[in-house]
This record gives sequence, structure tokens and C-alpha cells, in this order.
Amino acid sequence: MLLKRCLAEIVGTYILVFFGAGSAAITLMIAHGTEKPNPFNIGIGALGGLGDWFAIGMAFAIAIAAVIYSLGRVSGAHINPAVTIALWSIGKFPAKDVGPYIVAQLIGATLASLSFLACVGPNAALIGGLGATAPFPGISYGQAMLTEAIGTFVLMLVIMGVAVDERAPPGFAGLVIGLTVGGVITTIGNITGSSLNPARTFGPYVGDWMMGVDLWFYFPIYVIGPILGAIFAAWLYRYLST
Repeated sequence: MLLKRCLAEIVGTYILVFFGAGSAAITLMIAHGTEKPNPFNIGIGALGGLGDWFAIGMAFAIAIAAVIYSLGRVSGAHINPAVTIALWSIGKFPAKDVGPYIVAQLIGATLASLSFLACVGPNAALIGGLGATAPFPGISYGQAMLTEAIGTFVLMLVIMGVAVDERAPPGFAGLVIGLTVGGVITTIGNITGSSLNPARTFGPYVGDWMMGVDLWFYFPIYVIGPILGAIFAAWLYRYLST
């Protein structure tokens, strides 16, 4: 039933954004006032750059694994418009369900950011940015879009291999996909914030905008990059595996 699957996507994306993006916001709040920003580390945390991104990556990894194992049998646990669009592009997802899935994912992400704001208070947005993604100093618009495309390409290639391909050994999809996201975030977090997911960026942007922080100029980076990367990975995997 489409309604139940969309509800699962709302809940799954909620978990992803509340605990994943929320961990980035908390990291910034913990570090606030404890270190001097430098041109490539704008105070992401007290652990010192890469250590913080690893911690954030693991928060995302655990959240994603939890969603896949708990809700994957209901909706497939896309929790990412780029994944939904990529699967549709290779005939692995019905066109009529693409719109409802994406709307559900955006709703889940927005509810997560707003409820995180309600739990933590204004500083979650004013200091932590609700974990929103944006290019770091010295990174151009084009570089950020390319980085997001490459990161999402890796993610989607893994999804194809461990979750979509019927020949994949059962039981490992959640663990492998989650760890892949964690690894990608650790590497490219200090370049783009490592979204890999338009919904993951959309929710915090809505919450930040409501608090007077406007980041929408950067939103196309986190739509175009992930979608192109995911589609390319899906088509490449289909070509290689048939």
C-alpha cells in the first residue's frame, strides 16, 4: 500500500535527519567558543576536524542501518530522493510512486529538523545550523557539486550491489550502506558537509530559514550533484552486471 510505504519513508528520513544532521549541529554547539576557526576548519568540533567528521559519519551510519533493518521491508528505505530517482531511471521503481516518495522524504526531513529545533532551542539553528550543508571556505559551487556527485555515486553503487541486485548475500545491506555513508562523510564532510541526499539538506534549510538563516542559494548543489551521481552509478552498475 503506497500510503504505508510513504509513511515509512517519512519515519525513515526523520530518523536520518534528526540523528544524522542533529549530530552535526550538536558537534558545532559543543565546539562553540572553544577553538579559533581557521580557513579550512570553521569550528566543526572539539575533536579537531577529521575526528569530528568520523563521529558525525558514524551517527549517520547507525541511523541509516537502523532505518534499513527496521523499515526496508516496508518501503525499501530509500530515504533519499536521489536514490528514488536513480532506481526509477533504470526501471527498478514505478514512475507513479516517485513523486509521493520524494514528498514523503522531504516531509520527514523537515519534521526532523523542526523537532530537533524544538528539543534543543534556537542555538540548534543559530550556532549548529541544524546540521545544514554548505560548501566550506575555498570550495567553489562547481567543486561542491562535483564532490556531491562523486560521493553519491559511491553510495548508489553500493546500494545497487548489496540491496538492489538479487544475487547479493542477504542481511548485510544495512550495515554496508550505513558504513559507506559514514566513510564518505568522513572524507568529504569538510568539503561540502557531505549531504548525498537532497532531503537531508532540505530539512535543515527549512528550519534555518525559519530562524532567519538563508542558505537556499546552495540548495541546487545538493539536488543536482546527488541526482546525477546516483543515476550514473545505477546505469553503470546495470551495464556492468548484465
